[in-house]
Amino acid sequence: MSERPRLAVIGAGPAGLVAALAAAARGVAVTLIDAAPDAGGQFYRQPAAGLGARRPGALHHQWRTWERLRDGLAAQVGAGRIRHLTEHHVWCVERESASFAVHALLGPEQEESVVVRADAVLLATGGYEKVLPFPGWTLPGVVTAGGAQAMLKSGLVLPGRTVVVAGTGPLLMPVAVGLAAAGAKVAALVESADPKDFVRHARVLAAHPDKLAEGARYAAELARYRVKVHVRHAVVAAHGTDRLEAVTVAALDADGRVRAGSERRVPCDSLAVGHGMLPHTDLAETLGCRLDGVNVAVDDEQRTDVPGVWAAGETTGIGGAALSLAEGRIAGLSIAARLDSRAPEPGSYASAAKARAGLREFFTAVDNVCTPPDRWVERVGDDTLVCRCEEVPAAAIREAVDELGAGDVRTVKLLTRAGMGWCQGRMCGAAVAGLAGCPPTPARRPFARPVPLGVLAREPDEAS
Repeated sequence: MSERPRLAVIGAGPAGLVAALAAAARGVAVTLIDAAPDAGGQFYRQPAAGLGARRPGALHHQWRTWERLRDGLAAQVGAGRIRHLTEHHVWCVERESASFAVHALLGPEQEESVVVRADAVLLATGGYEKVLPFPGWTLPGVVTAGGAQAMLKSGLVLPGRTVVVAGTGPLLMPVAVGLAAAGAKVAALVESADPKDFVRHARVLAAHPDKLAEGARYAAELARYRVKVHVRHAVVAAHGTDRLEAVTVAALDADGRVRAGSERRVPCDSLAVGHGMLPHTDLAETLGCRLDGVNVAVDDEQRTDVPGVWAAGETTGIGGAALSLAEGRIAGLSIAARLDSRAPEPGSYASAAKARAGLREFFTAVDNVCTPPDRWVERVGDDTLVCRCEEVPAAAIREAVDELGAGDVRTVKLLTRAGMGWCQGRMCGAAVAGLAGCPPTPARRPFARPVPLGVLAREPDEAS
């Protein structure tokens, strides 16, 4: 592998997998690095082998696509064209003159670090859920929508027996259907957006009949499982003593305010709540890649503005597995050509580029409709914790802005410690920005995850 140009792909989800396969098939020595024990990412997350799942495909759609990717990866690893490093947690990517050094912590303990050297890097680091606080959101039994899905896919366990799924966005329907199919009683699906708003985007939606059919199938499954669907509603509070016992659901007016008298209590022992996704951009920011809003900015070949660095998948914008697959293929073909000192032939990825353009337009329309209500901050009481790591309540953030003059997220952080804990603001960053009335700003941390001091003091070993 050392005689061929070297590519480090960070992230083994849909984008990273297809890019690794495309580049390896064209003579590039690929190292695929991922924090999980198996490839697939969140979308293709698999149950542990020891659980003996008889029908793992029942938890997924696009299962045949996953089988092709899985088998292709196994073949390329067997042929020595791809080196697949599992349970490697990348914490930093450094430039070394004309190459890169990718540093990763090993295994669940994350006390040892290794380095992977490469001529090019593809960032396929995916996304994470946007978490917005509300009274009672820290009770045991309240999980993110993606967290509930991950528990089911990887552990074959339910977050509770009676579940409410709430928030906004296309993830809610598959989560609710998956939980109901696995035996949970889904007491309600609570969506803050109004489906009638999609009428404004009829032209874009009509160009994607497959997506409309997918949504119709989920709607039919919700009806079959007798899941009550409440649109233009929100969970405004969670209740319980030692754990979740019920939630309050209320109707929202056109401005996102709670309609007086519409509140009602729904008994449940689990709440799966999600308000959309945000891209993982930590490594891109460390490398100095330009951001377009909250997404990593790329050109038509998925190149960032940092030479030798490509990005694909959710890190360039949230858009689901199909978009990630299209971007990953374009990136893999581009990398293989550029490492061979030539420009890629546009015709080689024309179909992927067409799919990318259409899906980006589709998900822009979805994002315009499925956004958290503007007035969500009004429902956050002063005593509601916003930063769980540092136990910072909403009152402290409001005081920093209204009385101490904080005008940006960084100043709020310095005055309140919100975002200074273990997660470094990944969980609370959007909420802090929303409560402070400030736009989110890039963190540009030197490390993408906490690193033991002993690791920094030692010379890293080469990854084997």
